[in-house]
Amino acid sequence: ILTLISPTTPSLSHTSHSLRLNSACIAHYFSHSAGFTLIPNACAPPLIYISGSDKPRSVSIKENRNRQKSVSADHTNKKSEIGIGQENCNRCISNFKVHCLLQTQVIEDDQAKRGGQVYVTNIRGQVPPLVTTDFTVQDQGNASPRFMRCTTYSFPSTADLAKQCKVPLAAIIKPFATVPKNETPLYIVNHGETGPIRCNRCKAYMCPYMQFIDGGRRYQCGFCSCVNEVPVQYFQHLDHMGRRMDLYERPELSLGSYEFIATLDYCKNNKPPNPPVYIFMIDVSYNNIKSGLVKLICEELKTLLDRLPKEEGAETSPIKVGFVTYNKILHFYNVKSALAQPQMMVVSDVAEMFVPLLDGFLVNFQESRAVVNNLLDQIPDMFADTNESETVFAPVIQAGVEALKAAECSGKLFIFHSSIPTAEAPGKLKNRDDRKLVGTEKEKTLFQPQRGVYEQLTKDCVAQGCCVDLFLFPNQYVDIATMGDVPSHTSGSIYKYSNFQVEVNGPQFISDLRRDVEKSIGFDAIMRVRTGTGFRATDFFGAIYMNNTTDVEMAAVDCDKAVTVEFKHDDTLSEESGAVMQCALLYTTIGGQRRLRIHNLSLNCSSQLSELYKSCETDALINFFAKSAYRAMLNQPLKTVREILVNQMAHMLACYRKSCASPSAASQLILPDAMKVFPVYMNSLLKTATLVGSTELSTDDRAFHRLLVNAMGVEETQVLLYPRLIPLHTMDVSSEVIPAPVRCSEERLSESGMFLLENGLSVFLWLGQACPPDLIQNLFSVPSLGHLPSEGMSLPVLDNAHSRKIHSIISSISQQRATSMKLLIVKQKDQSEMLFRQHLVEDKGLHGGASYMDFLCYVHREIRQLLT
Repeated sequence: ILTLISPTTPSLSHTSHSLRLNSACIAHYFSHSAGFTLIPNACAPPLIYISGSDKPRSVSIKENRNRQKSVSADHTNKKSEIGIGQENCNRCISNFKVHCLLQTQVIEDDQAKRGGQVYVTNIRGQVPPLVTTDFTVQDQGNASPRFMRCTTYSFPSTADLAKQCKVPLAAIIKPFATVPKNETPLYIVNHGETGPIRCNRCKAYMCPYMQFIDGGRRYQCGFCSCVNEVPVQYFQHLDHMGRRMDLYERPELSLGSYEFIATLDYCKNNKPPNPPVYIFMIDVSYNNIKSGLVKLICEELKTLLDRLPKEEGAETSPIKVGFVTYNKILHFYNVKSALAQPQMMVVSDVAEMFVPLLDGFLVNFQESRAVVNNLLDQIPDMFADTNESETVFAPVIQAGVEALKAAECSGKLFIFHSSIPTAEAPGKLKNRDDRKLVGTEKEKTLFQPQRGVYEQLTKDCVAQGCCVDLFLFPNQYVDIATMGDVPSHTSGSIYKYSNFQVEVNGPQFISDLRRDVEKSIGFDAIMRVRTGTGFRATDFFGAIYMNNTTDVEMAAVDCDKAVTVEFKHDDTLSEESGAVMQCALLYTTIGGQRRLRIHNLSLNCSSQLSELYKSCETDALINFFAKSAYRAMLNQPLKTVREILVNQMAHMLACYRKSCASPSAASQLILPDAMKVFPVYMNSLLKTATLVGSTELSTDDRAFHRLLVNAMGVEETQVLLYPRLIPLHTMDVSSEVIPAPVRCSEERLSESGMFLLENGLSVFLWLGQACPPDLIQNLFSVPSLGHLPSEGMSLPVLDNAHSRKIHSIISSISQQRATSMKLLIVKQKDQSEMLFRQHLVEDKGLHGGASYMDFLCYVHREIRQLLT
């Protein structure tokens, strides 16, 4: 007997239908129907009930006689690490219960409901569409969700309520997010020599939340309620509604996001900043020369330097460039336009780093094109016979900082490096990859960067506005936890290409380098988040540097970097006025202009916890939990971190059950409608390589993953923790639409199928053993799957509809992602399939971690314990 809970009325727990089906019918329908999964009746498993739907959904059964498949219950003999024991699982015999509303269904529903529509930001506390939904933003007073997303859009009115529900109050801010071409770019406001208008008390910038009074002569700050005089030059009369007559003519009064041109008061030493510089620093040790990497970099730079970022409407880029090569010593190059040949200057005393020349080191590429191209032609030949395998690293960064200091500008270092720096020099590292520490109290030390030299380097870089982008090409352990520390605190990016081969990894690296050089960016940035009375920003997560408790310092800020900000109460919030926040980012443009980018957001406040849960956004919640866990693992054992995550989730759901849900049987696991897929994300987070703790996993890979997630926005963490599994064997080749993803589980794979899986970092093409020969022929130009090699496969571009469609899908997906994804083709039951299967997040983890269903049972047990 199956009991179906039908979410059709507010008191759903009292509405049930029973029907009698034989086990074959159950297996047939529920293993295939979108929206349902079978849960064996282990340890009194929960019957899931989704509460608070905006639109009632009834449960119906549709016949589908063509898709019969037996239900596997092989987990009955498995013991998960989170507590589903053998003694409980032995009771899995024939009684099943239903878990409804799958993650993929939630995405499809939101796309169907809100996709293709205009999202207008004129309503306080409005929950935006999901990050997976295609929508257009019209700014009417609150920042676009592309810039700011919150874990909930209705804050609890008191600290006691916040403590009771355990839902973190946070905003994920991506201040430089890309604005689509069909949306209005940010307006630039110039208030002249007086500069932007600010509140005298809290220093918040003029925004739509300021209330003008006294005929327009004064305004009350929407953040601290201070009454300020309106400057004479800014005065304007009010209409009969009390609004300024020029309300819609001034972006700062009518929009959620805009920019101010900053005055000299906002510049270092009260002087206009110089345009930034890009310095390319190439490791020319033995490995990089022999692999062909150095030649590849030099060839690419010849064309890439023509595509340096420039101001809108400008013909050329104002960015100057410089070049350094290094192994145990550093080589600087004079590429002044007046020279016939580039000149090399060597610094062998790396303990006291200095820049041996300034004039001719940093040049305009357009003016020095001939000399620069000459240098790039010569570098691979100059070091062709090198046997030097030792390298330095910290002195390379120090050299870049010194060059920026001498030029009195900010900028970015592009460092191409391959091995752990073992040469005698400041910042020398040793191999500390001790797998015996995995699973112990000392495991956290593997991810803690080695301090001293690198800590000081970070401070120097941030002070100078020197961002470090690190491209790593390791063949073995390089201590990414330490080498990535400076990039991760200067808002830089880290890229990793293990066992680099030009033919295999070259296209991916070149794609990453091009995007990294060309993308929208600001320099020497400081960000501050101001809030209304009653709450404040208390913690910050991201690729940032904090010298005090309020100023977020970023040597550079680009379109991919996000900062997660946590808020705490310090007083009661007003339900009438809500909660307002303002993110102000001071930065230098590519052209050397100092600007302030402002993002404003207003949220609701409520004394009813049901409002908070109804306004939650799961994708933002999991971003916060991922970043907070990845920080906590530096100071606590991984086992403790995992327990804290599960405990907090259980507390959140128990509070909802106790305070918001209708009375129901204890055997039901009740989830808020807005958090119905939260458990699958949390289970996926617990199974990430970084948190799972296995000796089979590379320490560098785990450290790399930790640093990547730290800088991610909501969109990136969403797809990372629930990859898209797209069936290709049933797609309509004439349609331009990407096929709808299916559940990320082995159950959805079929031997006759072909699936594409992507998580923002990797993309896999999985080929079933019985994949149709005509499909294989159309894609690979071979008669059958057996003719394909097990390794080193590539996807050729062929002149047929199937080939064009799949390449179009892969290209479309790649354009949505921050980094280039190398395509890995895997055949069912080949050894390489293991790499693919570790991304099937609903299944039991290959290196530990429960299946989604086992995890639900465990969470339900935790909730019941909390409630009793």
